[in-house]
Amino acid sequence: MQEQISDLSKKHTPISNLFNEPTTEAEWDAYRLTDEQVASFHEEGYLSGIKILNQEQIDQLREELKDLVDPKYPGNELFHEYHSNESSDPNKVVFHALGHWRIKAGFHDVLWSPAFRMAAKQLLGGGVRFWHDQLFCKPANHGGNVAWHQDYSYWTRTGPMAHLTCWIGLDDADKSNGCLQYVPGSHKWGLLEKTELAGEMEGLFKYLSTEQKEKLANPVFIEMKAGYGTFHHPLMVHGSSANSSPRSRRAFVLNVFKEGTISNTNETLLQGVPPIPKGEKMQGDFFPLLIN
Repeated sequence: MQEQISDLSKKHTPISNLFNEPTTEAEWDAYRLTDEQVASFHEEGYLSGIKILNQEQIDQLREELKDLVDPKYPGNELFHEYHSNESSDPNKVVFHALGHWRIKAGFHDVLWSPAFRMAAKQLLGGGVRFWHDQLFCKPANHGGNVAWHQDYSYWTRTGPMAHLTCWIGLDDADKSNGCLQYVPGSHKWGLLEKTELAGEMEGLFKYLSTEQKEKLANPVFIEMKAGYGTFHHPLMVHGSSANSSPRSRRAFVLNVFKEGTISNTNETLLQGVPPIPKGEKMQGDFFPLLIN
């Protein structure tokens, strides 16, 4: 009989000891961003190089990922989305999925990482609710590109726009293995046409002005060590190239929104998640409050 996996979306507090919860203001201060960092985020649209994970935490998440890329692993039905080339060689699996926090303890508990929560609260300017997670695997010499896009163009089913993305590497990321790329200041361009994420890298070009195209041609490469995160605005234009290196590029993303965000649709927000009527507050099992 196949092992039964409990749906961890029912658990709105950490279920392991992977992260230590601060208990005093002084302990929280160790994770607090400076005023300069917050100001830079609002001006440039991103803030990178924030340490989220230590080596023990990185190692556990890497081990959990080995199970998650197996389509036969129990709990696969809990993913909201699951995209894989299903290679028989785990080192060659191209993988993108949503919903892994429901399946594995470490990926569940990372939502409550103090460094992540404190930064998210400061950058959003208030309480933080979870939106959804993502996993990305770009195997050596194989991983595909992610086209230039803005996250909020896929999230207009919620509003007002008070969202935030945090990308966290499980491998060192650089130009050669397809690190994230940003166009500084592009969060001030407004909402652009939605593109296909797995389409041509330059698919967004046809919607841009000449000045915007020039800026897109000179992005910032977000090179970081494993365990570090980069935060970006929901309108930040970003993407990543294919992995042309002999190293893997594994990462996960935590997407959140400010407390008080509401549903903009009567349709399903995520596959397997009951609809929240339009105009009602985003809350419940799938959208826990992470910090107030």
